[in-house]
Amino acid sequence: MDSALEQRLADLESRLAHHERMAEEMSEVIFAQGQTIDRLTAQMKRMRDRVEAAEYAIASPQDDRPPPHY
Repeated sequence: MDSALEQRLADLESRLAHHERMAEEMSEVIFAQGQTIDRLTAQMKRMRDRVEAAEYAIASPQDDRPPPHY
C-alpha cells in the first residue's frame, strides 16, 4: 500500500475507535438517566399516594356539616 492510503486507513480506524468510545459513554449516560427516571417515578408515585391519603384523611363527611352552635 502506498503511504497516503495507509494514512487514510489509520485516520479512519482512529475515527472509528473514537466513535465507538463515544457510543459506549453515551450508552452509560442513557442507562444512568433511565435509572434516575425510574427512581424519580417511583418516588413521585409514593408522594402522590401520601398526598391522596392525607387528602382523604382531612376531607371527612363531618367537615361538611355546620358546627353545632348554628
